[in-house]
Amino acid sequence: MNLTIRPAVITDAPVIHFLIKELAYYERLPDHVVCSVEDLKASLFERHEANVILAEFDGTVIGFALYYFNYSTFLGRKGLYMEDLFVMEKFRRHGVGKSLFMKLIEIAVAEQCGRMDFSVLDWNAPALAFYIRQGAKPLKDWTVYRIELQ
Repeated sequence: MNLTIRPAVITDAPVIHFLIKELAYYERLPDHVVCSVEDLKASLFERHEANVILAEFDGTVIGFALYYFNYSTFLGRKGLYMEDLFVMEKFRRHGVGKSLFMKLIEIAVAEQCGRMDFSVLDWNAPALAFYIRQGAKPLKDWTVYRIELQ
């Protein structure tokens, strides 16, 4: 497989938007995507609120990972938070997800992060198994909470 992992640029905003919608469909949340291509251009490439890396096969984008940096007061260092990792269905089980994940670890190490965090839907057995194979461990004493601001 001729796979390339690269940082996204502003002209990738439409394909990132498409992949986000595909991810939402996979996660059974298609009507939750309210962002537009223009929103992504502004938040990712003008305000730099998050970062995206893309997986390309023969020049066609087939997956992405979106991440941003957070901070641990206990470690006194920043961390990398992986918001999303998604690979188009036809390209799964060929190492694309692992390549994206390993690139994120490489970025975290280069940025001197103390850890990398992410969330996984509890029903997503393939993703849970994938992350465990990569050495991830579930946090048993933490519960995620959210306040919707919209």
